[in-house]
Amino acid sequence: MPTEQAANPMTISPFIPMIIIFLIWYLLIIKPQREKQTQHKKTLEELKKNDEIVTAGGIHATVVNVKEKTLIVRIDDNVKVEIDKEAVSTVSKKAG
Repeated sequence: MPTEQAANPMTISPFIPMIIIFLIWYLLIIKPQREKQTQHKKTLEELKKNDEIVTAGGIHATVVNVKEKTLIVRIDDNVKVEIDKEAVSTVSKKAG
């Protein structure tokens, strides 16, 4: 009788469903979220004067000046506010 057992190919079978679930999770959740983050970052980098934006708080504004990490936006006539670029939720209309 041999004292060493041969490698049992059935030892990996319980991990196959977990691997499949992870792949599905990656394709349905993680990958689209990364693409959305990349697109949002690109949009923030491309902001320029006269773009119309909507902030995360729901404020509609027009970009007056773009700085490195902040924006100066016009909310109404003679009302200008400085906000973080990260507060921009969407760009509703591009200038130009």
